[in-house]
Amino acid sequence: MSDRKLLLSVVRKMVENDYEKLARVMEGLDESEVLDVMKILPHALSAKIISVLPPNLVATLLIQLPSEFLEKIIGDLDPQKISDIILSLPEELRCDLLEKTPQKKKKLIREMLTFPEDSAGRIMSNDYLAFHVDLKVKDVIHKIKAMARRKTSFFYAYVVDSDNKLIGVLRMFDLIAAPGEATLSSIMKKDLYTIDSFSSREHVANDLKAQKYSTAPVVDSQNRLLGVVKAEKLIQEAREDVAEDIQMMVGVAPEERTFSSIWFSLRRRLPWLHINLATAFAAAGVIAMFEDIIHQITALAIFLPVVAGQGGNAGAQTLAVVMRGLVMREIPRGRFKSLLIKEAGLGALNGIIIGLVTALIAWLWKANPFLGIVVGLGMIVNLIAAGIAGAAIPIVMKKFGADPAQSSSIILTTITDVVGFFAFLSFAVIFRKYII
Repeated sequence: MSDRKLLLSVVRKMVENDYEKLARVMEGLDESEVLDVMKILPHALSAKIISVLPPNLVATLLIQLPSEFLEKIIGDLDPQKISDIILSLPEELRCDLLEKTPQKKKKLIREMLTFPEDSAGRIMSNDYLAFHVDLKVKDVIHKIKAMARRKTSFFYAYVVDSDNKLIGVLRMFDLIAAPGEATLSSIMKKDLYTIDSFSSREHVANDLKAQKYSTAPVVDSQNRLLGVVKAEKLIQEAREDVAEDIQMMVGVAPEERTFSSIWFSLRRRLPWLHINLATAFAAAGVIAMFEDIIHQITALAIFLPVVAGQGGNAGAQTLAVVMRGLVMREIPRGRFKSLLIKEAGLGALNGIIIGLVTALIAWLWKANPFLGIVVGLGMIVNLIAAGIAGAAIPIVMKKFGADPAQSSSIILTTITDVVGFFAFLSFAVIFRKYII
């Protein structure tokens, strides 16, 4: 082996044994210098270094490196790191990086990148500065000066650890006033305000106003830095969002405006009216099956909307909790069955309690204890069905690629109406001779 090859081998061994130290050194260099280093390192080592560099720096490097570089290292990066990098990339490059990701990691990454429509994660920006906690002040100042030449200005910089967890914030004044050899850990402010990526925009806007901040860092459940939210962005989108939410609640497309053409409005509204009509006829069909018993015992008609209405309300409660659990990723794949059992049990308990109250009211009102039993039993069955349906519908809809937010409530209402009417009227048939 030649002396040059031996030297390169020794250097590589040293770097591999302490790649985190090399990453810290690279973090303080100009981007052009970092790019030169990345181009000569083995791809496996490049992946290790990228795994501990701040995602926003990695994103800046990847934009300038050849596309084949990314293809060679992306298989060695963990899904969380890839998703952090994607969030730091300009929007037009995110799909390209995701396409280069190995298939087995792609689905997991997509889930990590999916934030609710009204959340901070949807409006956060990747326009921020972040440095590792062990960097020295002089290196950070050198880096910021290089960025200033490109007319980029920041008032704050964030401090992260090797896992990209946010641990502090730097004011530019404190940075300039500190000794060059001091580390960021000695001058950073540890008491900092953060925004959860799933926080609603309304909550974020109120918090920023109360704290009197124009910008705040966005973090995930592990306190990893994902981006920043700017007050001006919130103000820009707030008015439009309120209008869209109101329209979607009643089945109107968010694009529809006051003076949209009649044909445009008709195309957007008519499908939802047809769906509601179909569900209404489904419930009416069940009532028609028991027309004779209703004709004989007219008092049953009084309690039909009571049984169906309670089922709809109970199901809506379950639906709201499960929908939140889905968007917040609180429901692991292996716990769907236990969730259904829990909601069925809760529905049974609610049904027993509400059923007893309703049965007592029916008994006192119509002076017939068996009518009370029929109403109570119908209520129990419907609330159990409501609990199961409210939990299962959004999960099944998501599994088949449909949007649970737009279709779950319609399906739930149909189930609670049909099951409620059928159960109540079936018990009425069983106890017919005691009620008449």
